[in-house]
Parts: sequence; structure tokens; C-alpha cells
Amino acid sequence: MAAHSSTTDRAAATLQSLPIADQYKQGIVAGIVGAATIALWFFLVDLLSGRALFYTPNLLGTALFGPAEALNRPDNLPISFETVLVYTWIHGLIFCAIGGIAAMLLSWAEQDINAGFGILLLFVIFEFGFVGAVMIFAEPVLHALTWASVLMGNLLAAAAMAGYFWCQHVNLKISP
Repeated sequence: MAAHSSTTDRAAATLQSLPIADQYKQGIVAGIVGAATIALWFFLVDLLSGRALFYTPNLLGTALFGPAEALNRPDNLPISFETVLVYTWIHGLIFCAIGGIAAMLLSWAEQDINAGFGILLLFVIFEFGFVGAVMIFAEPVLHALTWASVLMGNLLAAAAMAGYFWCQHVNLKISP
């Protein structure tokens, strides 16, 4: 009868969990990269358009957590550091979750060459679905922020995340 060593079992369990831990790390880093990219984009948009600094995260935070009537006159909305901070935190968490899902899908695509094209198609559908949902459900926000700036910020964040993932998944091949 063979005896099993608990040391060997722990080492094997650790080796098996490394790829998942790496996926989590990649997802979090990609999420932070994407969230920071879109935050920087809207910081520059606010700066160049002559709006108050942090106007966009304040507006989006008010749209999520504030009274609906506050969006009737978004240019008169006072900047609330608390609203900006809470919105930025939620925005970062959502991007980290999206990054985590993308990291897991890319890890899967590295193992199955045929999955890559489906994942790419899913990304395109998700991107346009997001913009479409914003146009339908966030119309008051789009009066203050143009749909073109929202789309451009989203594309910049997606490109930054894709660039990060490209560096992490050098062996990724996509085949239809």
C-alpha cells in the first residue's frame, strides 16, 4: 500500500491553483488599466471642454445614486467628492470583474483555438450592446456627455485592456 504525503498533496494543489490565481491577477490588473484609461479620457474631456474637474464621474455618480431631478440641470450640479469617490470605486470594481471574465475566457481560448473567434465576437456584441443600452437607459446623461465621447472612452479602455492581455497571452491564436 502506498502512503500519501500531505506535503506532496499541498504542493500539487498549489501548482493547480497557480493558473487561476494568475487569471485573477490578470483580470484585476486589466480592470484597473481599463478603468484608469476611461477615467483619464473623461478627465481630459472635462478639462478641454472647460467643465469643472471631475464633472463626468460626479454626473455619472449622481445618475446612479442621486435623485433623478438632479440630472435636469447637469451643468449646475455641484461637485461632490463623496459621489466622485463612490462612483470611481464602483466603476473600478466593475472593470475588474469584466477583466476577470476576459482573463478566464482568454485562458480558455489559449487551450482551444476555436474558442477565440467566438470570444472576439462576444466582445464586439458586448461593446455595441453597452453603447446601445447607454443610449436607451441613460438618455439624460448623454445630453451632458456626448455619445461619441462615451463610445471613444469605452473603445480606448477596451484597447488598453486588450494591449495588456496581448502582452500576457503571447501564445494566443484565434481561428474561426
